[in-house]
Amino acid sequence: MESAVSKGAFPTPGPARRESQPVALLPGAALKGTPDLSIKLNLTWAPCSIFKSPQFAAGAESGWLRSTPAGRTSKSLEIVQSPASIVRVRNLSKVYRQGESEITALSSVSLDIGAGEFLALMGPSGSGKSTLLHIIAGVDRPSSGTCRVQDVEVTQLNESALADWRNQHVGFVFQSFNLMPVLTAEENVELPLLLTRLSGPDRRRRVATALALVGLSDRARHLPRQMSQGQEQRVAIARALVTDPTLVVADEPTGNLDSQSARDVLALLQSLARDAGRTVIMVTHDPKAAAFGSRTLYLEKGELLDKTPD
Repeated sequence: MESAVSKGAFPTPGPARRESQPVALLPGAALKGTPDLSIKLNLTWAPCSIFKSPQFAAGAESGWLRSTPAGRTSKSLEIVQSPASIVRVRNLSKVYRQGESEITALSSVSLDIGAGEFLALMGPSGSGKSTLLHIIAGVDRPSSGTCRVQDVEVTQLNESALADWRNQHVGFVFQSFNLMPVLTAEENVELPLLLTRLSGPDRRRRVATALALVGLSDRARHLPRQMSQGQEQRVAIARALVTDPTLVVADEPTGNLDSQSARDVLALLQSLARDAGRTVIMVTHDPKAAAFGSRTLYLEKGELLDKTPD
């Protein structure tokens, strides 16, 4: 079956480009020269620049199976001051209180994450990696410190503004997929768009684009129980991408998958960062999964390590 890309449903790919700001992933009329507006929900349909990347189009047609682990890890915590940094965390701490006891989940963590980077966060259970991910994604709040995504200080937003920001700028991929069992693949992918002002036809076009992007156009009307776990996770990734988020955050996305499905999902995430300029942050226990990232950071007892653990 031909993909939407191979059928010519989108503009002919042009030269691949890398910019300091993320490119628009799905139709949404991104405004050139406006770094903090990756999508305008009330604008009309427009072709998106992800399909201008010939490498990404080729990856979509081959089912992502030709992507390989990057195998690059970071042994230094040097913070690169770069205009390409999309996430800037400074002195971030998180302390949970249980009665009279205090549990430190994060302790003075600082890091930068570049636009188009695929960052893997590793560490043992309780190391603080999921807490860090959740704070960056606006799901949790720190006890102290700052977290800036593009030009937004996420920690200073009130609950309503934070919910709006998450819906527009963060796509979530969970270990357990979190698909609604009574909804089809396309209905599950459409769910985040129901919170926007997009018309029905625009929502359907976005859903079709997202499912084509993950190679599941032919499963659009299938229920979760009619799909493999690997296909379910790809539906979850399509749902994460359908709002054209600034960040894609994945918490143990391969934890429930067999080895082949895990490789397919990781290769898809890798290609989204490498070929489409998305910023992907993934928490994992698996060094083989982390090898697909462009950089790996290690946490232990709430602190970033300054070297790769033995």
